[in-house]
Amino acid sequence: MDAPALLQRFSAAKSRRSVWEAHWQECYDHALPHGGGFGPGGSPGERKSDRLFDGTAADAVEQLAASLLAQLTPPWSRWFGLAPGPDLDDAERDAAAPVLEKAAITLQSHFDRSNFAVEMHQCYLDLVTAGTACLLFEEAAPGDYSGFRFTAVPLAEAVLEEGADGRLDGTFRRSELTLAQLRLRFPDAAIPDALEREAARDPQVRFPVVEAVLKDGPAYRYSVILDSGLAEAAVLAEGRFARSPFINFRWLKAPGETYGRSPVMKALPDIKTANKVVELVLKNASIAVTGIWQADDDGVLNPGTIRLVPGTIIPKAVGSAGLTPLATPGRFDVSQLVLDDLRRRIRHALLVDRLGQVSDGRMTATEVLERSAEMSRLLGATYGRLQSELLTPLMMRAVAILRRRGEIPDVAVDGRTVEFQYRSPLAQAQAQRDVQATLRWLEVAGGLGKDAEAAVDHAAAARWLGRSFGVPGELVRAAPAAE
Repeated sequence: MDAPALLQRFSAAKSRRSVWEAHWQECYDHALPHGGGFGPGGSPGERKSDRLFDGTAADAVEQLAASLLAQLTPPWSRWFGLAPGPDLDDAERDAAAPVLEKAAITLQSHFDRSNFAVEMHQCYLDLVTAGTACLLFEEAAPGDYSGFRFTAVPLAEAVLEEGADGRLDGTFRRSELTLAQLRLRFPDAAIPDALEREAARDPQVRFPVVEAVLKDGPAYRYSVILDSGLAEAAVLAEGRFARSPFINFRWLKAPGETYGRSPVMKALPDIKTANKVVELVLKNASIAVTGIWQADDDGVLNPGTIRLVPGTIIPKAVGSAGLTPLATPGRFDVSQLVLDDLRRRIRHALLVDRLGQVSDGRMTATEVLERSAEMSRLLGATYGRLQSELLTPLMMRAVAILRRRGEIPDVAVDGRTVEFQYRSPLAQAQAQRDVQATLRWLEVAGGLGKDAEAAVDHAAAARWLGRSFGVPGELVRAAPAAE
């Protein structure tokens, strides 16, 4: 497709997105004031919380995003692994396990040295607030500290298309870059003379650029279009990717919709009501502090010059009432009851009361398991979607980059010969039930006597528990070869 056709497709996709923008902006205004930016105007650094009076939702969004980061992709912790697939026999498994373990360590080191944790946290904030997030996963230049470079793409810049399989595999990103940034990112691009002259007058002037990553058979076609208005729309760069560098994911999805829906959308009526209640409480408090006054118009008292501060002497005519307070019709104490209930419902909708930090440091093992089971139940469906739309594409692209760079072996992660193992706290919580049932069976079998104990293959049970707990492969002794 040429540049005009791509821009036309981008405009059509942006028009379909426009019905969401007012809803997104309302969510950002009340729950993440520094995000958003879907309306006209606005500038970097401006204040965006002047109309925000209650910070319950903003605090809950921060806590839920932090919980997702800690439970799904914890920084500097092994939240994934590579394991031999089911198609390998025991001998092949024993030979492949240490190689895959070393490859997983290499992958983890690149994630730890990159800006993954910072940008992923911003994506989780967008996910919780708007229900949809976009992460740009690029390969860093040779010689950089890490081979990975991540960018949390603001939802205002991302325009998405859903493919036939239900995945968000079509991505447009409209951003603005200076001429220096254009040359740095697209060194082989032919820059029009009109842009050169405009940048000579003001080096900080920015030019609109549309990046398009669209499905093209089994691969993805990448195009960069200059849409500055100073010159004819032209393609600055083109390429192909085996996997899309844009990773788009959703909290949950309503049938027939492309973009996701968020927990903030569900709690938005309570959030707006709580914000209005706090605004009215503050207005009532200002009246209670300063009061409402009345005075006779006797030609002596000028209300415009009165300052109600301690020590002020207010003149009045002899025999007049002067300045007297006006009694308020009632009290506003019921507002606190309403506000407490609203805040509790907001925290409940954003899972703060169920996924927050453990305040009691003396929890028993049973309480820990029950809390893990509760977490698995609450985030089970969401975790399944995030595993499909975020974690698997993220790991597949990471493996492809390091394979191409020659830093890990040329392995095929297809689920048969090599498979991913998700070892995040949330993934481990989902496996706790199976582990608990197995440990209970071993305990019961041990109490039934020698005959029942003989039915237990303790070595195989230990290896299975090691895999379930995510124990490194070099710590598990291989099964002895059959004679």
